Amino acid sequence: MADPQASPPQGARKGAQYAGLSVAITTPFSGDQVDYDRLREQIEFQIDAGTTCIVPAGTTGESPTLSHDEHDRLITEVVQCVAGRVKVMAGTGSNSTAEALRLTKRAADEGIDATLQVAPYYNKPTQEGLFQHFKAIAEHVDIPVCVYNIPGRTAKEIDVETIQRLSDVPGIAMVKEATGKLDQCSAILGSTDLTVLSGDDSLTLPMISVGAEGVISVVGNVAPGPMLEMVNAALAGDFATAQQIHHRMYKLCSSMLGLATNPIPIKAAMQMVGRDSGQLRLPMTPLDESQADQLREVLFAFGLQESMAVAGR
Repeated sequence: MADPQASPPQGARKGAQYAGLSVAITTPFSGDQVDYDRLREQIEFQIDAGTTCIVPAGTTGESPTLSHDEHDRLITEVVQCVAGRVKVMAGTGSNSTAEALRLTKRAADEGIDATLQVAPYYNKPTQEGLFQHFKAIAEHVDIPVCVYNIPGRTAKEIDVETIQRLSDVPGIAMVKEATGKLDQCSAILGSTDLTVLSGDDSLTLPMISVGAEGVISVVGNVAPGPMLEMVNAALAGDFATAQQIHHRMYKLCSSMLGLATNPIPIKAAMQMVGRDSGQLRLPMTPLDESQADQLREVLFAFGLQESMAVAGR
């Protein structure tokens, strides 16, 4: 097992090609169907903004509500629309190792560049079970694996020691770190050669300051430009500029987490600024009137009033 106090590895990290801004895109729904025309519009918006990587079928994409056929087709449509212009890291995880393998193998065959693998949820495996789960995925596909650590969703945290073990598994290249703990990020970066990507928009700059290389963003669905500018400035060592943007974006980022469960607020925000991603699927329900008013105020204060005015016409 790696020494948690060891010096950071020298040279490029395994997943360095995923540095920058990745956006966890929403899944647009129309009635009870996925709206693929709107999906393509969202992708083009992200590519035009300079986004590094598109991440479909994650939590933000309401993946728990997608049927297996929808999940498969969604990823195929994203890969075909992107057509190699940016990277695609698809959410293909599950709390069943066999199901995660099926989803991942199929998506890899379709041409995704990397897979985002959430920690198995609900069944709460041991740390050994978590290790064996991710190891099995990595051993059966020939694409980089990003381990997604989000105990607030899964009820089980992946310990630093387990991530250290996983760093020795070929194919495991990245961690999406969403524990909310900067110490955890520092420990991973200090003892492995994995690329760490922030899983919390509001913590992206602090995490980059200790060695993370980017973010898988929710707010990027409505404001990819400022988020990309902040990330690029921080990665270039211009922390004065990055700090200015961070403080400007902080309330927007924190409101997206604080008003209601993701993706409820981001879908509401997209509708407000004219990038409607359709309704939510149960059990997700819309913001109430008070929450919607709060979100409008935050969007207006951030400077999206022009987009909101156009959307309201």
